[in-house]
Amino acid sequence: LERYKMAKVIGVRFNPAAKVYYFDPSTVMDLSAGEYVVVETSRGEEIGKVLFPPREVGDKEIVGQLKPVKRRASALDLAQMAYFQFKEQDALARCQDKVQEHNLPMKMIRAEYNYDGSRLVFFFTAEKRVDFRRLVQDLARSFRARIELRQIGVRDEAKLIGGMGKCGRNLCCATWLTEFNPVSIKMAKQQELPLSPMEISGVCGRLLCCLAYENDQYAAIKGKLPRRGSTISTPHGRGKVVQVNVIQETVQVELENQIRVEVTQQELAEMREPQPQPQPPPRKRGRRRRRSRSR
Repeated sequence: LERYKMAKVIGVRFNPAAKVYYFDPSTVMDLSAGEYVVVETSRGEEIGKVLFPPREVGDKEIVGQLKPVKRRASALDLAQMAYFQFKEQDALARCQDKVQEHNLPMKMIRAEYNYDGSRLVFFFTAEKRVDFRRLVQDLARSFRARIELRQIGVRDEAKLIGGMGKCGRNLCCATWLTEFNPVSIKMAKQQELPLSPMEISGVCGRLLCCLAYENDQYAAIKGKLPRRGSTISTPHGRGKVVQVNVIQETVQVELENQIRVEVTQQELAEMREPQPQPQPPPRKRGRRRRRSRSR
């Protein structure tokens, strides 16, 4: 058998409902969940929250080179982070003013400092690519920090801003959903939902993420039940399937006498099972008499 190499890692998250990243905890081994650490990333040092303490994972789960944990976050580090988080709304407002000065077709969504204020990232949406090089230079002079502008999609916009969904609860993407799963109109058809865009779209204007939550279960149950319009045999006689209830795992059948009955999946399964055939009684065998040959 092939041996799988194992590596010791900790899981770190930088924002709520964000992706979990692996880091090498060899410099600080006695970490526990909930602590804050300073880690080295491709964009420099950042503070993240430990999601789970050191544990071993397979090499296949690690993407790229494993970066180290620099140290535990000190009280000064956390105070700096809180200070610059407080300044993010003001930075966003100032950036919006600069965008209007440069007359750029951009919608600014969020400003995000790193913990020591040396880097400032602005997230924006736009219908097409935008040349914002002069804007970046202007912002760098104004904030005296390294400036990054990132164009995001409408789903990421909803994740950053947050809000309430059609169900009356906070958006899944803003509270616990770490990645966006593919969602298609076929899932809405599978669950027999109204195909009106107003009914099956979220606040982002895209198909609801929750369409994917129960899709596999709907497909599995529908695979066991007969399709609407098919003719089947039931304990009450033959009839035509006029309605399928996936939640209760039943079908409504219109019999030949126009009476409608509801049949469960279990009853249909029992109808399909072959009934044992009665075996004939064993034949009694008597002793065969030997015939004596006359000489």
